[in-house]
Amino acid sequence: MLIYHLSTVSDWEAAQAAGTYEISTRGLTISEVGFIHASTAEQVAGVAELFYLDCEEELVLLVIDVDALTGAGVPVRFEEIEGGQVFPHIYAPLPSDLVVEVRAASFDENDRFVVTPAL
Repeated sequence: MLIYHLSTVSDWEAAQAAGTYEISTRGLTISEVGFIHASTAEQVAGVAELFYLDCEEELVLLVIDVDALTGAGVPVRFEEIEGGQVFPHIYAPLPSDLVVEVRAASFDENDRFVVTPAL
């Protein structure tokens, strides 16, 4: 199963240099929150529009294979949040070499979230 995490290009580049990605969500680290927020394919656009619409930095969508993470000992839990939705949470720093794909992400002229290639 694939899950997704939206990142700024600068945060992703820093993770590649360090070997691990440690941003939980925009502006917060895993050490501050306790886990890295992720989304299913159906949830990505809503998360992007809610938390990143005003972001002026270039964005990328990290594609992550849950089986690869758990196989490497990185815990992933699908947890219900307020409102009843269930989101994947990664409970350890994300090894950058376990990201299976990085896709360009942005908003179009109508503020709709766009990923290339599309989900």
